Amino acid sequence: MIELEGLPELVDPVMICAFEGWNDAGDAASSAVGHLDREWKGEVFASLDAEDYYDFQVNRPTVTLHGGVRKVTWPTTQLSAVRIADADGKGHPRDLVLVRGIEPSMRWRSFCNEILGFAHELGVELVVLLGALLGDTPHTRPVPVTGVTSDPELAVSMDLEETRYEGPTGIVGILQEACTHAGVPTASLWAAVPHYVSQPPNPKATLALLNRLDDLIGVRIPLGELPEDARAWQLGVDQLAAEDSEVAEYVQTLEEARDTAELPEASGEAIAREFERYLRRRDPGAGPYLRDLSGPQPLPDLTERGEQPAPEEREGDDGDGAEGADDGDGAAADGAAKPKGEGPEPTVESDGDTGADKDTEAGKGTGDAGDADRTADDDADSDASDASGGASGASGDASDASDDSGASDDSGAGKGKRPRRGRGRRGGEAGDKD
Repeated sequence: MIELEGLPELVDPVMICAFEGWNDAGDAASSAVGHLDREWKGEVFASLDAEDYYDFQVNRPTVTLHGGVRKVTWPTTQLSAVRIADADGKGHPRDLVLVRGIEPSMRWRSFCNEILGFAHELGVELVVLLGALLGDTPHTRPVPVTGVTSDPELAVSMDLEETRYEGPTGIVGILQEACTHAGVPTASLWAAVPHYVSQPPNPKATLALLNRLDDLIGVRIPLGELPEDARAWQLGVDQLAAEDSEVAEYVQTLEEARDTAELPEASGEAIAREFERYLRRRDPGAGPYLRDLSGPQPLPDLTERGEQPAPEEREGDDGDGAEGADDGDGAAADGAAKPKGEGPEPTVESDGDTGADKDTEAGKGTGDAGDADRTADDDADSDASDASGGASGASGDASDASDDSGASDDSGAGKGKRPRRGRGRRGGEAGDKD
């Protein structure tokens, strides 16, 4: 180990590691750590001795010129510190330890012990390992990112999957197991890169890893020009695929398989999580962001009352019309209460036998289903002996019945069904990542 500076004192540090090589398809993982180092201007404080861990015939040193002076750069792993004064947008500081290098060629156990030694001395609370693998995923869809851990308790608390992988592994898998056995909470995030476009760089996969890391550790990560780079990358691959009919057909097959497998996720927790992240970036101090849909919502449901809604009501009418009118009494229904906005309010005539009879029929047509109708009939019968008073009494009772019918319709509008929120299914197989 070569220490360049004294170990810094950090606040609630999280160690984030990525290694070039077998665990880094499209350079997505190492590019993510490199992005963090550039955006936050990380300070290198230690470097592992290249002689101990690298075969220089596999990972050769490079020569560069600086002001006419030749400089040899050896393959190694460096550690840098990042200090974040406002990690969550609310003034809370949190620091990061970035570990970036090349997968070692030998002495993996000693390599992991050195990394763990730094983690203990710096008081690291969580180790997050980033990786990327080749998969059968279309470049036109969001990049799947799976979070796994070997710790059952951490899997529950951080919404991760317990790893079930069996087979060959890389330095990411070895370091994860070493940290777990040492009692250091550890998780790994894996991005799936389309195997038919595996050459680096892949800014879309890098962006997906950073977004998932943002959710995992609660640190607002500045993305810079990465979103624009991801869009440009996808556009370039679209153009290349369009020039080859076989590739275009294959991509379409992958899209159909992906959409079928992840349709529940597209309408559930994934959308809610993405929307929360969007709002958090716009206004970090606001929240909660999503409206609570757990309570009753004022959506009318006429089927609960055993009635069939009229065609205009099914098209979005507010339902303030005369629902109880029979089909045969169309004239009476038109003379009673009409839906809002479809004509003038009905008028009740109080003078003359003709107006009284018309109002009485309207009251019967609109109130057959309620008590208001029986009240109108009783009052009309009792006042039938008085010709002049009967007309006014019947018309007044019909007006009351019409009002009661409208009130019944208004109360029914509040009996809406409660909308259900879809629950998504997390994509990706834990057994394919390590």
